[in-house]
Amino acid sequence: MSKELSIRLAATASPAAIPWLRATSMVLAGSALVAVCARVSVPLYFTPVPLSLATFAVLLLGLLLPPRLAAATLGAYLAEGALGLPVFALSPLTPGGLAHLFGPTGGYLLAYPLAAATISFLRQRTGRGFSAALICAATGNLAILVCGAIWLSVLTTTAAWSILTVAVLPFLPGDGLKIAAAAGLAAGFERLRRHNP
Repeated sequence: MSKELSIRLAATASPAAIPWLRATSMVLAGSALVAVCARVSVPLYFTPVPLSLATFAVLLLGLLLPPRLAAATLGAYLAEGALGLPVFALSPLTPGGLAHLFGPTGGYLLAYPLAAATISFLRQRTGRGFSAALICAATGNLAILVCGAIWLSVLTTTAAWSILTVAVLPFLPGDGLKIAAAAGLAAGFERLRRHNP
């Protein structure tokens, strides 16, 4: 009798739990991807902001996930870092945890959820090809750079031109590669999904 009851309960509870479980696992997997990519970083001697692959992961997740899920994934990433988990790019200037969000890279980091949601929002309203993905990813990357530059300018009270030379211009070549790679992977994934439903 109890076995029959448990089977009946499992059958009725499963359909409602599956979307929530799937969304949770996507958020955790996405935040883990950003964390792994953030650890691939190169410090630059002329700026407190390191080169990092985290932006690539943000762009890719924005292209692949729905807006709310993209924002939630990056929000989870920031929460993990604020709690002290080693998910942010290594920096000799800021300790881990919440203090990292108030350091020189805080503006870039805090822009991640907004950028991912914006990319995803735009992606849902544009075509599904490489060019559309490229434009969406470039828009999100621009949001990250602008927020990072404004944050660093306020934090260091530096003039606009000086901020451009330490917070934006050094990252443009690498960001161009990250944008193209994320757009290529997203377009390829969508093509694969279309051919193999």
